[in-house]
Amino acid sequence: MEEKTPVKPITEPADTAPSVPISNEPAEFASKHVRSNIAPIFFIIQSEQLILQRTDQKAFTLMSLLGVFMVFFIVHFPKVIASENFNYLSGLMVFLYFISATLGLINLMLVIVPRIRNDMAHEDLPTVNATFFGGITQFPNVIDYAKYLAETTDDNENTFKMFASQLYGLGHINAYKNKHMRRAILFFGVAILSELIIIMLMTWGLTWTALFS
Repeated sequence: MEEKTPVKPITEPADTAPSVPISNEPAEFASKHVRSNIAPIFFIIQSEQLILQRTDQKAFTLMSLLGVFMVFFIVHFPKVIASENFNYLSGLMVFLYFISATLGLINLMLVIVPRIRNDMAHEDLPTVNATFFGGITQFPNVIDYAKYLAETTDDNENTFKMFASQLYGLGHINAYKNKHMRRAILFFGVAILSELIIIMLMTWGLTWTALFS
């Protein structure tokens, strides 16, 4: 006898799950709070922050070098004053050195601790910039800050303006830092050049005395 193969019952196709709408935005930008027109600002902000960090590193390095040269000069300053070869040119160079070193230190401190701008007074901008520490610390607790940040980022236009304001502030801070950094480098060069001239004058005087005395 032939064996009959069992017939599988025919089941009706289950209801297909609703398809998820495909976003037209790229994967890295497809987020509720990050729109494609805001994403380029993040890259610019990152670039500005890198410039800010490099400027601070340059300022700390230059301040360290200036401090070393100042200690070296102050240690040998009594010898410079007591030298028989000390003349009007040496005195002028000493005076120029101290002025340049002082102005260089002042400009380096202005680079490290810049003046903070407040660009949130415009009526079209959010009342508080939640991206800067100055705005973050205005909230009494983290819950209020989280609520304000959620309300702001729900509106694409307000989110764009908030980050644009941060970028605008960073740009002005970097311009301020670079301006004083250039001045500090100039004063540092003048101070080192003055110190070298003083050393050359002392060396020339000692050599002249040893050869023709």
